[in-house]
Amino acid sequence: MDEVGTDAAAFASNTDVDPIADPSSVAETFPLPLEQARADRRTLIELCLYALDRARSNGIAERIEQGLAEVGVCAVRPDGERFDPSKHEAGAALSTDDPDIVGSIAETEIAGFDDHDGTVRVPVVTVYTSA
Repeated sequence: MDEVGTDAAAFASNTDVDPIADPSSVAETFPLPLEQARADRRTLIELCLYALDRARSNGIAERIEQGLAEVGVCAVRPDGERFDPSKHEAGAALSTDDPDIVGSIAETEIAGFDDHDGTVRVPVVTVYTSA
């Protein structure tokens, strides 16, 4: 009389296939085209910025910003610099009687971000204007 049960050998997967000893070798076997890798990086950065902008916890926002910095995406907060419309977006104006600071950035409303090869997002700033 045959026993009813499972025989591991009968249900084993194909043993002719070599397991991948080092998962990182997959990238060498199937290289991702550089353009696709850059597009994927950009998508991930944009997703992180989306989450950062909506983070309700300062700790979460700081961790996202720190993680971005670890991969070369650095926050830009140009407080005190001269406003440059090619590098900054004016979100608001603040009147001042001090002619020395007219045209400079009073504060950063939304941080900008630079990646290794350029700007990901320009900062939105408040600019001093003459009263």
